[in-house]
Amino acid sequence: MVSVAIMGHGVVGSGVAEILLTHKQKLFSSLGEEIYIKKILDLREFPDSPIADRFTKDFEEIISDLEIRVVVEVMGGLNPAYDFVKRCLTAGKSVVTSNKELVAAHGAELLAIAKEKNVNFLFEASVGGGIPIIRPMSQCLVANNVNEVAGILNGTTNFILTKMIEEGMQFEDALKLAQELGFAERNPAADIEGHDACRKICILASLAYGRHVYPEAVHTEGITKITLDDVKYAEAFGCVIKLIGRVKKLENDMLDIIVAPMLVPNKSQLANIDYEFNGIMVRGDCTGDVVFYGKGAGKLPTASAVVADVVDCCKHLKARKYLYWADGDGKNVISYADSVSKMFVRAACTSEEAQGAFGKITKIAENDGVLVFATEELRFGEFEEKAKQLEVLSAIRIGDL
Repeated sequence: MVSVAIMGHGVVGSGVAEILLTHKQKLFSSLGEEIYIKKILDLREFPDSPIADRFTKDFEEIISDLEIRVVVEVMGGLNPAYDFVKRCLTAGKSVVTSNKELVAAHGAELLAIAKEKNVNFLFEASVGGGIPIIRPMSQCLVANNVNEVAGILNGTTNFILTKMIEEGMQFEDALKLAQELGFAERNPAADIEGHDACRKICILASLAYGRHVYPEAVHTEGITKITLDDVKYAEAFGCVIKLIGRVKKLENDMLDIIVAPMLVPNKSQLANIDYEFNGIMVRGDCTGDVVFYGKGAGKLPTASAVVADVVDCCKHLKARKYLYWADGDGKNVISYADSVSKMFVRAACTSEEAQGAFGKITKIAENDGVLVFATEELRFGEFEEKAKQLEVLSAIRIGDL
């Protein structure tokens, strides 16, 4: 029997407990021994729980219990999660987390402690929820040099954009609906401003290229400025608009990493990923494009990924899995101004004025004094300078996806 503790009994934490209790025989068959929930840490009380007697409000009961070998952190946020996880690893307990904010901010440090103490720090659920991505990248694709990782990493924004695309809903109305359906938080800033997707692409970049990429180093844009006009003209150009987190390794080993709305061509495998679903594309030099698709959040999908990591930890109590990256200083990340792409532009100008500013353009539409066009590839800093010559109404990157 392996004793575990769960820190947090919210949506994901209660799902983890549910799976460990209801799938006990299935997990026993996989592991060869029972996984026993010894403690659940939460400030609230759950008298109706079948394991109500195992709840505690005192973290010290977990850290001091030598029988607890694996700890699940599903509290979210950095405080007190960071301190608790660090203390667990230092005490020789393996830790599983779904906390993307924690991994994006402190992943390198926590992995180093896990390595030093010969324990595991696993976080499959931190990026794709129920979508397997960490393990496939670290194991199944290990023979590949990863050239690029790009994906729809946030279900809230994808739901909103899908409603705008398919039903012509205004952004504010689609956001309100997402909140009513439980896809968006009461304060949706982390989602609609791109911060959630940023944390996730940082984790994937760190894993793919071996050095920690901190969110502060990543240029991040949200979807709040996307209009129905943008959606309409993107469709005319054979594209849909998605919020994309993308990291690409350049020839000089520098990383081009960004989170921003992008026009995704209809032929792309990411174009048809709609509503609250996520999709992550990994471009390997041997495999080509591999896409992972599914629900990126939700109680049981996320809990499923957490429990898979728990089982992995239980299988490797005496032999640490190799999952590691070094710390980073951001010097391997290029400025967003040096990132190269084609641009989709709506501007109050004529074709002649647009050509005067950008040279060769691809005209998409022209109505009521507004020109919609695509530029050739250019540095974003160069685009910003040239765009000053026009009255630009919107500008969105065109993804090579």
